[in-house]
Amino acid sequence: MALKLIFVTGMSGAGKSTALKMLEDMGFMCVDNMPVQLIGKMVELTVSGSTVAGSDSRIAFGVDIRSGAHLPELMKVVQKFRNDDIDCKIIFLDSDDSTLIKRYKETRRRHPLAKNGRVETGITEERKRMQPIRDGADYIIDTSHLLTRELREELRKIFSGGSDFRSLMVSVLSFGFKYGIPEDADIVMDVRFLPNPYYVPELKQLTGNDKEVRDFVMGYEVSRTFLTKILDLLQFLIPNYIEEGRSQLVIAIGCTGGRHRSVTIANEIAEALDGNDTYGLRLEHRDIDRDPVTKKL
Repeated sequence: MALKLIFVTGMSGAGKSTALKMLEDMGFMCVDNMPVQLIGKMVELTVSGSTVAGSDSRIAFGVDIRSGAHLPELMKVVQKFRNDDIDCKIIFLDSDDSTLIKRYKETRRRHPLAKNGRVETGITEERKRMQPIRDGADYIIDTSHLLTRELREELRKIFSGGSDFRSLMVSVLSFGFKYGIPEDADIVMDVRFLPNPYYVPELKQLTGNDKEVRDFVMGYEVSRTFLTKILDLLQFLIPNYIEEGRSQLVIAIGCTGGRHRSVTIANEIAEALDGNDTYGLRLEHRDIDRDPVTKKL
């Protein structure tokens, strides 16, 4: 029996339940909030054929902070499966604190660790407890700015249709340095040395997705030279990351505000990398919707 296990975990409010529903649509049998100490027994039943019919079984377990004192045992359970040569992966869903707080306020639900009623306190404690699992995750997906359909597409690329779990997902992410470097970035490139459209009155309110800004940025030799060099580097690195077995590569391109230069360069990189069957590709502009005057979303 070809058995594949996925552990869907992460921060409360980051989209775990939604991800499980999507995986169920992809043909996984999904089990949410099963006690960690019972997971091994269920897998034994699956292997013996008592639970899931067919020669190819795929199970997704939802595990989170509700497991309480048994949560730290999850990594031991996963390691035991891997020692038994079972295909076993962890996907960790995360979001920034402000997004999690907003989602809790919208749903009016209580955070499982917010004993005193403050969501912020619960999130802080949860991050501390979940950190060892996040460190050991095979896939980390930040859902802070993901639409439901974008999360579905990301999961589909990774898990659907019997795809190779070792395939690489390349994320090209533009951002503004004034709002912080993305925590999950593997490669960070600073393009603040490029000519800045922000200081051109007719371009200030536009973004790197607009042709006028793109033509301005790429109209300079320094921009074209930089793009050539970074693409040459990535063409060398990506095959080696795949060979190593990496599952995720986040390429973060940053300028001052994350609206003009970084967006342009990220678009150019994504366009150049698109169409390769050996890895998945995702493009995101984290700070593009921030107002250039108020700095707010």
